[in-house]
Amino acid sequence: MRHARALIATILLTLPGLVLADVKGPGGKTIDCYCTDKSGSRVELGELRCLQVDGRMFMAQCQMSLNVPMWREVQSSCLSASLGEMPGSSAVPPELPKI
Repeated sequence: MRHARALIATILLTLPGLVLADVKGPGGKTIDCYCTDKSGSRVELGELRCLQVDGRMFMAQCQMSLNVPMWREVQSSCLSASLGEMPGSSAVPPELPKI
């Protein structure tokens, strides 16, 4: 639960920065700043992704470092969800109604 709260706080803190993600170059020309995922798709600054590097999976955020977009690790593991059993529920599926 604590990790989820930290992640939500991180997302909310980066939202204002998304509007200012592009950089103005010489002559006022706008330069798009973004990261790419493994398929080459554009990922906006501030967005989070689960990355797998050298057999390790972690949450990373697209950020700027020395005027270069890069992935920065923000959590040592990835968020996941499962459809496991709820406490107090039966492992036997309920009987389906007959039609």
